[in-house]
Amino acid sequence: MYLGITPSVTCSNSSRNEFSLILDKNPLVEFVEELPAGPSSPCYCNLLCGIIRGALEIMVHLAADVTFLQDRLKGDSVTEIGITFLKKLGEEKYRRKK
Repeated sequence: MYLGITPSVTCSNSSRNEFSLILDKNPLVEFVEELPAGPSSPCYCNLLCGIIRGALEIMVHLAADVTFLQDRLKGDSVTEIGITFLKKLGEEKYRRKK
């Protein structure tokens, strides 16, 4: 929503705790000119994974593993972010102290 794009959502496992967000267009790609050669080149779009993970943890109280599965900067046709829910967090950790 904040990036002005709408991802497609695909769920690939039967336990329904894992799904992927597929971005046909990634606006962050426009700010990267050229990636260094090699398999260990940096993933500039990891910012998105951190934002999603933080929002799930703070706002919804769900621990999740968020990783890039495909990246347009590395030659893939789409950008795909994989999300796996790990556990529900206790709300008392996030309550304000009075």
